[in-house]
Amino acid sequence: MEGRSLTLYCGETEVANWPSGTTGHMGPDHVQLWFTELHEQVAQLDRLRELLDQEELARAERFRFEHDRQRFIIGHGLLRQVLAQRLNARPHELRFARGPHGKPYIPEAGLHFNFSDTKDAILIAVAEGLELGVDVETMARTVDHMAVGEHYFTPEEVADIRDTPDPKRRFLELWTRKEAVLKASGVGIMDDLKVLRVNTPEQTVEPAHEQFRRMAADKYHVRTWSLGTDHIMSLATPTSPAQVAFVPLLFGA
Repeated sequence: MEGRSLTLYCGETEVANWPSGTTGHMGPDHVQLWFTELHEQVAQLDRLRELLDQEELARAERFRFEHDRQRFIIGHGLLRQVLAQRLNARPHELRFARGPHGKPYIPEAGLHFNFSDTKDAILIAVAEGLELGVDVETMARTVDHMAVGEHYFTPEEVADIRDTPDPKRRFLELWTRKEAVLKASGVGIMDDLKVLRVNTPEQTVEPAHEQFRRMAADKYHVRTWSLGTDHIMSLATPTSPAQVAFVPLLFGA
């Protein structure tokens, strides 16, 4: 595996066409991005809790703060709803397995999905036959973007963040791209964030982490969107999807 390279294709940040999709059948190279803000779902907290299994309920109880506990319950309940709808199954009966680094999947379902949350929103990506990773961040997040950037970003990316009119937004654009790539690989590690340069249209890099080199695809196509004024999201896939649809994430819909 020595010397293995990875090519990243990153487009400019787009404005999300929200909402743009339906909940019906999509082809194998189509991606649905389901999005909601947390405040829209709090009234459904008890009903969403009923969809979780015992392991998920135990994980929820380990959160110290109530807001984090609610976000977990809402997010994982809605994830079960979305997947059950696509699989024509009952949400509470879904059984998840995990990859070697913890990425969840449903055995023999033929459905790829990825989940991301931030302090005030949830994003779920779903596709058939197309591995993917997704990340969402909020502008409401408090972060020392220059300090974090110095640690995890390339010198070129740090300069990009510093010189842009809106450094925080640019930081989050690049951060979500890196996270989406790591999540698409199934590794989810932090070690290779600095080598993954994502502020150019095309960049070939040489990952250092052995498991990342083994599990990652040879290339990733990364798209980034702003959704309203507050949220930024990125999607990474080994091939460029033919269609990406943004779908409102509503309980019972």
